[in-house]
Amino acid sequence: MLRFYFFTSLLLFFSFLLIGKLVYIQFYQNNEGLDIQPDTLVKNVVLEPSRGDIFSADGNILATSIPRFDLYWDAIIPSQYLFNTQKNDLADSISAFKEVPSEIIINKLESARKEKNRYLLIAKGLSFSEYKRFKSFPIFNQSLYRGGLIVEQDIRRENPLGKLAERTIGYEIKGKNGSFFRVGLEGAFSEFLRGNPGLRLKQKIANGQWKPISDSNEKEPTEGYDIHTTIDIKFQDIVHNALLFQLEKYKAEHGTAILMEVKSGAIKAIANLGRTHEGKYFEKLNYAVGETNEPGSTFKLMAIIAALEDNVIDEKSIVDTGKGELIFFKKYKVKDSKKGGYGLITAAKAFEVSSNVGLVKIIYDNYKKYPEKFVDRLYNMGLNKSLKLPILGEGIPKIPHPSDSDWDGLDLPWMAYGYGVSLTPLQLLAFYNAIANNGELVKPRFLSKISNKGNSPAKIFKKQILNPSICSKKTLKKVKKMMLNVVEKKWGTAHKIKDSLLKMAGKTGTCQIDYHKNDVQYISSFVGYYPADKPKYSCIVVIHRPDKSMGYYGATVAAPVFKSIAKKIYNNIPFEVKISSESVSNLDKIDSRLKINNGVPDVAGLSDKDAIKVLKKIGLRVEVRGKGKVKSQSIKPGSKIQINQKILLELT
Repeated sequence: MLRFYFFTSLLLFFSFLLIGKLVYIQFYQNNEGLDIQPDTLVKNVVLEPSRGDIFSADGNILATSIPRFDLYWDAIIPSQYLFNTQKNDLADSISAFKEVPSEIIINKLESARKEKNRYLLIAKGLSFSEYKRFKSFPIFNQSLYRGGLIVEQDIRRENPLGKLAERTIGYEIKGKNGSFFRVGLEGAFSEFLRGNPGLRLKQKIANGQWKPISDSNEKEPTEGYDIHTTIDIKFQDIVHNALLFQLEKYKAEHGTAILMEVKSGAIKAIANLGRTHEGKYFEKLNYAVGETNEPGSTFKLMAIIAALEDNVIDEKSIVDTGKGELIFFKKYKVKDSKKGGYGLITAAKAFEVSSNVGLVKIIYDNYKKYPEKFVDRLYNMGLNKSLKLPILGEGIPKIPHPSDSDWDGLDLPWMAYGYGVSLTPLQLLAFYNAIANNGELVKPRFLSKISNKGNSPAKIFKKQILNPSICSKKTLKKVKKMMLNVVEKKWGTAHKIKDSLLKMAGKTGTCQIDYHKNDVQYISSFVGYYPADKPKYSCIVVIHRPDKSMGYYGATVAAPVFKSIAKKIYNNIPFEVKISSESVSNLDKIDSRLKINNGVPDVAGLSDKDAIKVLKKIGLRVEVRGKGKVKSQSIKPGSKIQINQKILLELT
C-alpha cells in the first residue's frame, strides 16, 4: 500500500506540474519561446471559382475560364516497394511527355526521395487532358496517400478568338490590396461572371510550402453566370479587318469602327485598333466608348436639324457661301475645302457638299442674338447626355451653353461645323442611328441575356428607348434625303462610295486636331446607315492621324471602310425575292438544260431572276445571298422536290 500511495502521489504531482506548465505557456509565454498557433500549421486557402463564359450572338465563345493544373509530388509517401518497382516506369512516362532523358528524371525522383522532399514540382500549367495523362502514370495513379501526387488547380481566362473585340470583351484584374481593375464586359458584368469562391485545407510543410491535406475541397467553388453578347463573329471579323486594312494603308495612329442594328440598338461588331512602336495594330483602348473628340463635319447633321426644327430655314433656303471664307473678329477664319467657295447654294446642298461657311452662316446668322435657343435645341435632342453604358469609362459629351462662364463669341459659329463640342464615336453613332430609326433614339446594347449554364435566363436585355423622337417627321424626311444625296449625288462628299446595288446614306467628317500647332493633324470619319430605303444597320468609322501625304479627308480615308463593311455584310443577308405570276410564265426562255421533272434543277451559272423563276415554278421557296449569278445552291441538283421547301442560293 505504501508503494501504491507513493506512485499515486507521484502521478498527481506530475499532473499538477503539467497543468501548471500548460497554463504558463498559454497565458504567460505566448510572445516568446513556443509561440505556435494552429493557423500557422493549417489554413483554408481560397479557391477562385470558374468565371462564366462570354458568348457571341451566334454562339461562339468570346471568353472562357480554362482550368490549368500544377502537379507536385510528396516523395516520402510511396512505400519503398512501390517506389523501387515502378520508379523506372514513372521516369519513362514523364520523359516521353516532357521529351527529357529518363535518366535525368529518375535522378530527380531519387534525390527527392533521399532528401525527403514533400513538394517536388513535376509540371505546371497543364490542360485537363495533360493532367489526366499524368494521373495515369505509375505511382501517380495511386491515391494521394499512396502515390503522393499533389494536384493544384488554377483557373485562367482565355479568349479563343484572339484579338477580335478584345478591348470590348475586357478583363478583370485583382490588385495586391484586394481592389479590382475592370475593363469592358468582363468588368461591367463581373458580379454575374465571377461566381462564389471555395476553400481547400492545406498544411504547412518544410521550406514554408503549403500542401493540400486531402484530395477534396472543404467548400467547392460555384461557377459564375454566362453572358450572351449581341456581337456577331462574322460581322466582327469583317469590321476588324476592314478597319485594319485602312489603318495600315494610311499609317494612321488609331481608329475605331462600330456596327449597330438600327431597330434594336444591338452592337453587332466593334473594333478598336491602335498602332504600336513596331507599326503593328492591336486593341489598345476602347476608343469607341471612352474617347471624346471634336466630331467636325459629322456634327453638321445636328446643326441642320436644329435650324429646320426651329423653322429659321428650310432645305431650299439660299445660302451665300461667297468665295468660301468667313472671318470672325478680324483673325479667326472659317474656310471651305473647295477653293473659291460654292457661291449661292441651298441649305440642303450646303450640307451635302459639307460647306463649313454655309453651315456657319445658317447657324450664326439665325442664332447670334439668341445662342441659347440653338444650344437648347441640341440639349432637347439629348446630345449633352451620356448613353449610360454598362461598360466603364464612357466619355462625357461636351456641348457648351451660353450660361457657361467660359462661353465666348466664337463658340456659336464653331459649334455649327463641329468644333468646340466633343462626343464619343458611339454617342455620335447612336444619334445617326436614330435618323435611320425614324427618330427613335435607342441605347446601344452589348448583351442579349445572362444565363446559368443553359438554364432559364437570369436576366434578359431588351431595347431601351432614350428619346422617342429626336425631331419631327417633317425634318427627318428632309435630312434623310440630304444624307442619301451625300452618297448618291455627284456633288456629294461621299459620292465615290456610291454603289449601284446598295444605297447608302451618311455624312463625311474631316476634323483638324492640333490646329494650334504648326503641324496640323486630322481625324477622318464617316457615319451612316444602309440600305438607305429600309435601314438595317448603322455604322461609324473614325480614323485618327492618317499620313497626310497619302490622304486625310473623311471621304478618302473613312468612307471606303464603311462601304467595305456594308457591302460584305449586305451580301450575306438572306432575303426572299417575290416574283409575279407573269414572270413565272416565261420559263420557255430558260436554258433547256434545266430538267425540272427530274428533281431539283441545277441553277448554277444562271442569273438570280432566271433561277428564281425556275425554282418558284416547281414549288420551292427561294432565298438568295448576294447579287449576280448563282454560285451554289443549298439543295443538291436531282434531289426529290418537296413542295414549299426552302432553297438558299449563293450569288457571286
